[in-house]
Amino acid sequence: YTVSRILETFDLRIIDVDELPTHGGSLRVYACHARDPRTVDKRVAEILNAEERAGLRRLDSYQAFQKRADTVKDGLVRFLIEHKRAGRTVAAYGAAAKGNTLLNYGGIKPDLLPFVCDAAVSKQGKFLPGSHIPILPPSAIREHKPEFLLILPWNIADEVMQQHDYINEWGGRFVVAVPETRVL
Repeated sequence: YTVSRILETFDLRIIDVDELPTHGGSLRVYACHARDPRTVDKRVAEILNAEERAGLRRLDSYQAFQKRADTVKDGLVRFLIEHKRAGRTVAAYGAAAKGNTLLNYGGIKPDLLPFVCDAAVSKQGKFLPGSHIPILPPSAIREHKPEFLLILPWNIADEVMQQHDYINEWGGRFVVAVPETRVL
């Protein structure tokens, strides 16, 4: 609905939409000029109806989402502070946008999360935007042997745990923050 409203302001309209599994669910929207003769695919109405049923045009849906976002943030910050006070080390894996958004929302800085590892060479040696947490190669996990490895791309937690199951050698444990902070 929101995309169609934005497009309308530029004299454009949606003619088709694809549902993609990327990032836990995304839409690819096809648009054309408002006066273009192409017909609108039935998937557009199906998606708009699904959005309506999901409450995406109601303020209370977003207020409930805010409460869930606060619960996730509070749980993660509490977990990081608790383990820092206990002298335990926590590192993170995955320098993707979704995890970075969560870290920035929680005000999490290197004092609570000293580094994040990512397999993308292009990210290594840089810092997460906002938090300035250093991004290291995955080899830093073996080098530093954190007691907990926070999986920031929680939607692929199983894959990350398989790739880094060697943390079991020193008693390391995996953690996710969404939908709630929990040790796996």
